[in-house]
Amino acid sequence: MLTDAEKRRIDEVRALYETQSAASVEALRIVQDARGWVSDETLRDVAVHLDVSPAYLEGLATFYSMIFRRPVGRHVIMVCDSICCWMDRSERLIAALSERLGIGLGETTEDDRFTLLPVVCLGACDQAPAMLIDWQLHGNVDAEDLSTVLSLYP
Repeated sequence: MLTDAEKRRIDEVRALYETQSAASVEALRIVQDARGWVSDETLRDVAVHLDVSPAYLEGLATFYSMIFRRPVGRHVIMVCDSICCWMDRSERLIAALSERLGIGLGETTEDDRFTLLPVVCLGACDQAPAMLIDWQLHGNVDAEDLSTVLSLYP
């Protein structure tokens, strides 16, 4: 069930758009910001609140890689694997992160500290390889930088 605060925030965003459905992605982000992810039940509650179909919201949620449909760690690491980052060896960065954290892509550390996800593009091609942690961009990252970068996220 959506909280009163979530409903209020969704209604504020919804008022900015001509149609209810136009606020759908923002509504999902509001819920995710409050809960860390969007469960099936919550997705259905948002659909009812916006008067859109759950299938419509599911389509949006699965299209946008930054809407999390499963629980994630306290810190989400998204490593760009687009062509520019790949050419600048993002696969080495992913391998180093996997080894250091003891998890693969799509997994969360046992202590729920980090979730490691691939992302198609971060729009930081000039800083390849790039990764995003908790919406903060880290560019030109290599394995030697990981200790310093990860220490910023207790």
